[in-house]
Amino acid sequence: MKETLNIIKNDPWLEPYADAIIGRHQYALNKEAELTNKGKQTLSDFASGYLYFGLHRTPKGWTFREWAPNATHIYMVGTFNNWEEKAAYKLKKLKNGNWEINLPADAIQHGDLYKLNVYWDGGQGERIPAWATRVVQDEQTKIFSAQVWAPEKPYKFKKKTFKPTTNPLLIYECHIGMAQREEKVGTYNEFREKILPRIAQEGYNCIQIMAIQEHPYYGSFGYHVSSFFAASSRFGTPDELKALIDAAHEMGIAVIMDIVHSHAVKNEVEGLGNFAGDPNQYFYPGARREHPAWDSLCFDYGKNEVIHFLLSNCKFWLEEYKFDGFRFDGVTSMLYYSHGLGEAFCNYGDYFNGHQDGNAICYLTLANELIHQVNPKAISIAEEVSGMPGLAAKVEDGGYGFDYRMAMNIPDYWIKTIKEKIDEDWKPSSMFWEVTNRRQDEKTISYAESHDQALVGDKTIIFRLIDADMYWHMQKGDENYVVNRGIALHKMIRLLTSSTINGGYLNFMGNEFGHPEWIDFPREGNGWSCKYARRQWDLVDNKNLAYHYMGDFDAEMLKVIKSVKDFQATPVQEIWHNDGDQILAYGRKDLIFVFNFNPKQSFVDYGFLVTPGAYEVILNTDNVVFGGNGLADDSVVHFTIADPLYKKEKKEWLKLYIPARTAVVLRKKK
Repeated sequence: MKETLNIIKNDPWLEPYADAIIGRHQYALNKEAELTNKGKQTLSDFASGYLYFGLHRTPKGWTFREWAPNATHIYMVGTFNNWEEKAAYKLKKLKNGNWEINLPADAIQHGDLYKLNVYWDGGQGERIPAWATRVVQDEQTKIFSAQVWAPEKPYKFKKKTFKPTTNPLLIYECHIGMAQREEKVGTYNEFREKILPRIAQEGYNCIQIMAIQEHPYYGSFGYHVSSFFAASSRFGTPDELKALIDAAHEMGIAVIMDIVHSHAVKNEVEGLGNFAGDPNQYFYPGARREHPAWDSLCFDYGKNEVIHFLLSNCKFWLEEYKFDGFRFDGVTSMLYYSHGLGEAFCNYGDYFNGHQDGNAICYLTLANELIHQVNPKAISIAEEVSGMPGLAAKVEDGGYGFDYRMAMNIPDYWIKTIKEKIDEDWKPSSMFWEVTNRRQDEKTISYAESHDQALVGDKTIIFRLIDADMYWHMQKGDENYVVNRGIALHKMIRLLTSSTINGGYLNFMGNEFGHPEWIDFPREGNGWSCKYARRQWDLVDNKNLAYHYMGDFDAEMLKVIKSVKDFQATPVQEIWHNDGDQILAYGRKDLIFVFNFNPKQSFVDYGFLVTPGAYEVILNTDNVVFGGNGLADDSVVHFTIADPLYKKEKKEWLKLYIPARTAVVLRKKK
C-alpha cells in the first residue's frame, strides 16, 4: 500500500507519518465505497440531492421534499395560503427522516413566497427550506423568505461547453455588490455589462466571485451563509447570474465561486442552526458545534446526510449555473479540531499529531473527487494557511485532490516587509525564497494581496506604501517622493509575485490600479453607507491621475506572462542575487527578470551570466508610460559578451544599466 502513495515517495520527510497518510486515504476510499454502494453508482449519482429535495415542478404539478428527522409536523405556508397552516399544505413523513408534499399545478406559482412551519416535541419554528434555490428579503420588514422560481422561459445557456485556460490561470477576485462606482449594491447585470469587459481587457482569464451563496448580513462578505443552494438575491435573479457566467464564458473567462463549507451562520429562522428542534442535525454536537472565532456553526462531516448535503451543493453550482469550480474558504478551520487557532505548524509532526478532523479530511477528498467527476476540467483551490502536506496532491497519490492551494505566505510576507523594514533592508534572497517556497508536487495560486488585505482595519499594499499622500498627490505632475516610491514598489512587488508562479496568479478587484482605502460594508457604525463598499473606476479611467500607470502596467505584465505557453510550468532558475546591492535576477524559458530594490543606487554595466545571445527589453517598470522616469533606453538590444572562463558552461555576460527601484524583463531573440 505504501508504494502506491506517491506523496510519500515524493517527500521522504513524510515517511515517518506513512501510517497516518495511508489511514486517511483509506478512510476516504472506504467512505466513497459506502456512499456509492461499493461503486454500483458514482459519487456524482450520490451527490444529486438537489434534484430530490426542495421544490420541483412535475408533470402533475409540484413536489416539495425536506430532510427533518426530528420534526413531528411540517406545513408549507406562503403568499398562496395567506401564510396560514392548511391541511392541503401539510407534508407527509417518509422514511429516513424525509418529508414530502405533492401539490396541483395551480397551488403555487412563480414568484410566490413561502416558508415551512416546522413542529417538534416541545417547540416549533418558521424555517426557510434547507435546499431552497431562491431566497429573497423584504425591503421593508427585512424578513427573508424562500421564493418559487420557475419562470415560463428559464435562462438557456448560449455557450454549452467551456474549458478554462489554466496555462497559466490568472484570477480576478471580485464581489458583485461592491463592483460598481456608485455608492450602492451592484447587480449581476451591471457586473456583466460594465465590469466583465474591463477584466477581459486587463487580460485575466478567470473570475473568482465572492458572496454568491445567500447570507443574511451583507457585511459578512458572504462568509456567514444561510441558504447554501440560493444565489444571493440582493444582486439579482438566478437567471441574471447565469447570464453573467454565460457572458464570461463567451469572453474566454472561467468563473469560479468562493464556496463556504467550513461553517454556517447561526441564524435559526433563515439558516440551518436549529432546523427541526435538533441543533445537531447538520452540526457537530457539544463544544465542537460553535466556531470560537467566527460566531458560526461547524458542520458534522462525519454524518452521511451532511456529506450528501455538501457534495450535492458542489454539484448543484457546477451543473445548474455552469460554474467552473471553487475556491474553498476556511480549509484550515475544517482540518483541525482547533480550527488552526493558536497552533504554530513548525514541523511535519504538527500535521499528524491526532489534532486533525479525519471526517473533514475525508469530506474534502470526496468533494474534489466529485467536482472532477462532474467536470474533469473544473478548478478547485484551497484557502489553507497551515501548509498541510498533500492538500493539492492527487487523490490517487494519497493527497486531498485540490488543483491548487493559495500561497498565503506571500501576501503575509509583503505586508510584514513593508510594515517592518526600511527600504535598505529589503533582501532579494528572502523575497525570492518566499515566492518560490512550495512543494514540488503541488500547484499554488500566488498573490501579493487579496480581499483579506483590503478589509477595514487593514491596509492594501498601495495604502501602506503611500498612505495619506494618496489623497493629495496622485494628480499627474504633483506626485511626490512617497507617491513615486509607492507606485514603483507596487509594480515591482506584483511583477515578482506573478512571474514566479507555479500554478496561477490572483488579484483582488481594483488592486491592480492601486485602489485607495479599505473595504467597509454598510453597517450601523458607518450609517449604513456604501462609500467604502464600491470600486472607484473613475480613478483609473482618469488619465490625469497616476492610478492608470499601475493599471496599465498590470495589463502589460499579464501579456508578458501569457506570451510563454504554459509559463507556470517552466522552471524558475535563479541567475543572481546580491543582498548588499539589493539585486535579483532569474530566468524562465527565454525571459530574464531583473530587479533592483536598492532605493538609492543605480548600477551601470551590472553583469549576469546567461545563455549567449541577443536580449530585448519587453517590459520595464521604469517606463514613462507606467509612471517611471524612463532612465534606460529600452530600444537597445543587449548582446552578451563572451568570457573564456565560462565557455564550458555555455554562459556569457549580459551587462545592464539598472536604475534604482526598478525592474526589467528581457526576452532572448530567436
